[in-house]
Amino acid sequence: MKSFATTAKVSALPVLDLSLLQGTATERACFIEQLRVAARDVGFFYVIGHGVSLSKQQAMLQLAKDFFALPLADKRQVQMLNSPHFRGYTGFQGELTRGKPDQREQFDIMKEDNVLGLPTQDALWRRLIGPNQWPAQMPAMRQELLQFQQQLSDITVQLLESLMQALQLPADALAQTIADGPYQHMKLIHYPGAHATTSNQGVGAHKDPGYLTLVLQDSQSGLQVETADGWIDAAPLPGAFVVNIGELLELASNGYLKATMHRVVTPQAGIERFSCAFFMAAQLDATVPLLALSAELAAEAQGPASDPSNPLFHQVGANVLKGRLRSHPDVAARHYSDVLPELARVG
Repeated sequence: MKSFATTAKVSALPVLDLSLLQGTATERACFIEQLRVAARDVGFFYVIGHGVSLSKQQAMLQLAKDFFALPLADKRQVQMLNSPHFRGYTGFQGELTRGKPDQREQFDIMKEDNVLGLPTQDALWRRLIGPNQWPAQMPAMRQELLQFQQQLSDITVQLLESLMQALQLPADALAQTIADGPYQHMKLIHYPGAHATTSNQGVGAHKDPGYLTLVLQDSQSGLQVETADGWIDAAPLPGAFVVNIGELLELASNGYLKATMHRVVTPQAGIERFSCAFFMAAQLDATVPLLALSAELAAEAQGPASDPSNPLFHQVGANVLKGRLRSHPDVAARHYSDVLPELARVG
């Protein structure tokens, strides 16, 4: 008999066991209710029982360490600046959060796709679709990361369906928005110790724009979540992923589900931190609907929290492109200079 809750308590974030979905009807109902409370009250939680082995997680973190240990010249061969699709390596302070540089380096991938050609003016997000960049020095990296990305995507689909049930809706209530497969975006991340930076902003305070995010952490703390009582640590929990609700789910649920502000604090001097973050959203050509909540739940939905400096769009591709352009102004200047004035009018 599986337990409904775990006694592990490394922070204020709840710990949910995804394997309960394979249990009895009572166990499944218990998981759905735990998920509803976590997604409504906190917007962040740990998930265990997800089927990804600890050895697989450790192998992915080692892959990140191996990549970031490459000479800078090798990493720059696959720099994001080469890619209009926002794939590849970004060096220290190369990404902005709320206009300020993040003290980290990272390697971004998405779905491996063919370029669709020059998009129309009303579908500029189609420029996001295309191939990833891969370092020639690590030939096995492509297959390993793409397989891991798909594993994480499958977990987020399970969680999305469970969240719909938690909202008293059919599990497939948002299925049409991921019918061709959800939008996938994964990044390997390296945070240096404080001695190598001029700021403690590993990543500035922000909300994630999609449906769901999964984060794999090494043994070093740094991820923090904003609560009503202040910032708390999302300390590493071996074998677990940290999960958070994205703004598109907050939008679709009219604010019932909570997209929460979070940040990463730079490690102390002499300490490095490595992580892997996976972002799942609706497919880029989708428009996110407003879910028809029951009267009981609708009464508790106060509308999504709005940020005048970062408006949310129901059209997913426009939302994703807006975020990429703001975070990577160098890529925007090189590959989107012909449309930046038009995008500025839209966003």
